[in-house]
Amino acid sequence: MSYSHSISAEAAVRDDRPRSVLETDVLVVGGGAAGVAAAHTAARQGLKVLILERYGFCGGGAVAGMSGTICGLYLAHEDKTHAPERLVHGFVDQFIDAMDKRNGLTPPVRYGQTFTRVHEPQAWRESAEGLLAEQNVAVLYHAIVTDVLLDGNERVAGVVAYTKQGKLEVRAKITIDASGDADLAAMAGMATTVGIEGRVQNPTMIFRLAGVDVERFLQEYGEDSILPDRITKLITGLNADGVYKLPRAKVFLFPTPRPNELICNCTRVVGADGRELNPLIARDLSEAEYEGRKQVREYERFFKDYLVGCEAAYLNDTGVQVGTRQTRQIVGVQTLTNDDVVQGNKRRDGIARSPWPIELHSGQKPRLSWLFEDYYEIPYECFVPRQGESLLFAGRCLSAEHEAMASARVTAQCFSYGHAIGYAAALAINESIAVRDIKGEDIRLLLNRDGAQLGA
Repeated sequence: MSYSHSISAEAAVRDDRPRSVLETDVLVVGGGAAGVAAAHTAARQGLKVLILERYGFCGGGAVAGMSGTICGLYLAHEDKTHAPERLVHGFVDQFIDAMDKRNGLTPPVRYGQTFTRVHEPQAWRESAEGLLAEQNVAVLYHAIVTDVLLDGNERVAGVVAYTKQGKLEVRAKITIDASGDADLAAMAGMATTVGIEGRVQNPTMIFRLAGVDVERFLQEYGEDSILPDRITKLITGLNADGVYKLPRAKVFLFPTPRPNELICNCTRVVGADGRELNPLIARDLSEAEYEGRKQVREYERFFKDYLVGCEAAYLNDTGVQVGTRQTRQIVGVQTLTNDDVVQGNKRRDGIARSPWPIELHSGQKPRLSWLFEDYYEIPYECFVPRQGESLLFAGRCLSAEHEAMASARVTAQCFSYGHAIGYAAALAINESIAVRDIKGEDIRLLLNRDGAQLGA
């Protein structure tokens, strides 16, 4: 199959459906953790806010990609005797409270040297919609952004989106790209980076396994969701014998809020040619979906054959889409560096903090580089593009080096980013300040008033 990037002289572009126009103060593209937090925060400041979301629900990678956990909340300790020590607060506290009221979250679950909380996808959707409705945030589902509106060469004035009703033009005073993929930056021709020389962390197909005797499973393998080395060795041996084709030997299995169920993060989706597939490439993304589902069935077979408590287990569902770890990063006014993460750098202009390890997924075993008893902070200007006016970013597409992004991309931090960028949008509009003139220190003060506990 080959692709043509131009339209032949004989072809014509046509769409006779009427084009609609909407105006809003703040437009948020993407309803994941960062987008929901940004929209909720901006609306609390008295602004008219609209979310455009490509699926029929909010949740982004947490729900559509079924990442399944709120990672990044707790400090890591080298000594596993430590109880969970919560570090990240702010909007995420409201979201956790909403999830807990719906019985949608587990207590802290051990993940190596730290902890995470496992969520139920339906409770995530309902919690997001409930919080957004409280602030009168408008949400349009099944809306895919196709173009950016520019006033001149620099100011982003909104977007054009495809809907089943027809093309929709949304004009906004401030636009927030919470797509996760820096889509608006790419559409507007702004500078972006993609992994290391275009190579990104491989996608993964996460799935839920039902019919598990979770009590027996935990008795056999312990409370750590990272399965012991003996399972890694077993997988490696079975692969060598040709019994299974399990491309990742280190398996992460988490009990969920529902009885008799595990959420499984264990696939390693690569192309038929051995490449790490890039979700920005249409054919790669399609191949990842197909290959991911094949791997899910192979891991299901292995679990039933060899894991205690999984003898009667069966596949419940997979993510709506393959889980995406990395695509584009913006080129921001500041960039989070690998050294910032490793050295636990703190910032007066930091608007979020993270204790999460650098988590690189390649080869049979993911590599985790822990930051023990410490954390780093992410500055506001990592979400402000070097070029373009009236545009902000929130989520995993922040300006960051490759390994730094492998730590900074997780869910708790995305809630924090959205919380901060929602305030930045409100300051820009209510105080008539250009986004590049906003001070991270001022946002930090506002976040602390909301209980973010970032320190003075």
